[in-house]
Amino acid sequence: MKHIMSGIFAAAFALSASAAAQAQDKPPLKIGGILDMSSLYADITGPGSETAAKMAVEDFGGEVLGRKIQVLAADHLNKADLSANIARDMLDNQGVEMIYDVAASATALAAGEIAKARNKIIMFNGPGSIRLTNEACGPYTIHYVFDTYGQANVTGLAAVKSGLDTWFFLTADYAFGQDLEKDTSAVVTKTGGKVLGAVRHPLNTSDFSSFLLQAQASKAKVIGLANAGGDTVNAIKQAAEFGITKGGQKVSPLLAFVTDIDSIGLETAQGLLLAEAFYWDMNDETRAFSKRFMERVKRPPTSAQAGVYSSVTHYLKAVKAAGTTDAAAVMKVMKETPINDFFAKNGKIREDGRMIHDMYLFEVKKPSESKGRWDDYKLLATVPGSEAFQSLEQSRCPLVKK
Repeated sequence: MKHIMSGIFAAAFALSASAAAQAQDKPPLKIGGILDMSSLYADITGPGSETAAKMAVEDFGGEVLGRKIQVLAADHLNKADLSANIARDMLDNQGVEMIYDVAASATALAAGEIAKARNKIIMFNGPGSIRLTNEACGPYTIHYVFDTYGQANVTGLAAVKSGLDTWFFLTADYAFGQDLEKDTSAVVTKTGGKVLGAVRHPLNTSDFSSFLLQAQASKAKVIGLANAGGDTVNAIKQAAEFGITKGGQKVSPLLAFVTDIDSIGLETAQGLLLAEAFYWDMNDETRAFSKRFMERVKRPPTSAQAGVYSSVTHYLKAVKAAGTTDAAAVMKVMKETPINDFFAKNGKIREDGRMIHDMYLFEVKKPSESKGRWDDYKLLATVPGSEAFQSLEQSRCPLVKK
């Protein structure tokens, strides 16, 4: 009997050891970030987005379905063709199962087409163009954090209602800027305001003097900045230097992040109205995550970076629940499962790929109101996702049944 029992235990041990060996032999589950690591959007996404993805993986436990989870990241240098090449290499040669962030809109549109052709999941956190959930939507595409429609709807509507009803736009001359100008113009005119003109500037502009002089000459009450990152920072700083804001015109950044406000400084940025999907100091949950993030990155997360953590976590939970990395099965779970974490409450991914969640209207504090560095915003309004984002009735995504 002892010999029989010893044989049974030995066999059980051998099977257990074999299963463990097989788990170790499984290839890692790779997720790849295509980021701006070195240019004007590096603070918004960049190394911070890579860190957020790694934090999500660590908090999840580091593995799923017996596979170690590996986070990759590459710098697209804000070049659409390079972004497409990186996406192609990640999916075709490196075995990446999901792409996250993709930073800017032109680069996101390029990478999105590569992922769509290969039936792979791509989750956009940093880019804003509404085209990503309209004409460029796909069955495995998710637009997670913000978009030009939501930014325009929250900021533009509030400004016009407060009497700031004539606008002139300084627009970054690529997909994101063009869409942001278009969407904000629609909100302004629909609410009874007027658009007096616009001027396009190249991406990563250092001298805004000629563009700001045209805006000043328009006599518009609001100079709308349809740009982001370093372009937004430079435009606001130079508008202050030229005395434009002291002259009575308001500068409205249509997409700004807490890192931008820190670069500008409260003395110059005070009173600005802006829409955000996330702010580090909203509540105990946002502060707890942001404290951990700041220990690594030395500054609070932007909404894009917080969105990376949330979206990567949501993806990994769906992989576990689906029992596979098959894109169709994982997307089904992701769309069926509400998102409830520090980033979003009762968030939901629609059929067009838009993740619906609350948006927030903030005003930048005066220096006298701030308790210290990064204490930059005061909340003016919470806008439900159903009101902030484009409705399915307005959608131009071919996946939406009407």
